[in-house]
Amino acid sequence: EVQLVESGGGLVQAGGSLRLSCAASGFTFDDYAIGWFRQAPGKEREGVSCISSSDGSTYYADSVKGRFTISSDNAKNTVYLQMNSLKPEDTAVYYCAASKVGRSCVPVDYWGQGTQVTVSS
Repeated sequence: EVQLVESGGGLVQAGGSLRLSCAASGFTFDDYAIGWFRQAPGKEREGVSCISSSDGSTYYADSVKGRFTISSDNAKNTVYLQMNSLKPEDTAVYYCAASKVGRSCVPVDYWGQGTQVTVSS
């Protein structure tokens, strides 16, 4: 059974930091790009960041470049998203995603259940 289990969300003040984790199981981790999408209330889901498990190449949305860092621990089949200098507009449900093909994690083959990130002003 394929699972992507997110953790690390929560409430933080603007300017603060959070680290999200995504633990993957049920598929060959090294064959996939793993990343994060987010969806704010009333908005479409958008790609945030993605990392290739095979070569470590990364993708970031312009809105998070310089503030978020994605990393992968292949030994633990886990991907992390370090989020610094958080802004209220970063408030959303963050979803972990796995993609067999896409370097920016599109198209998505598997989704996690999501974790809420709330940034207060």
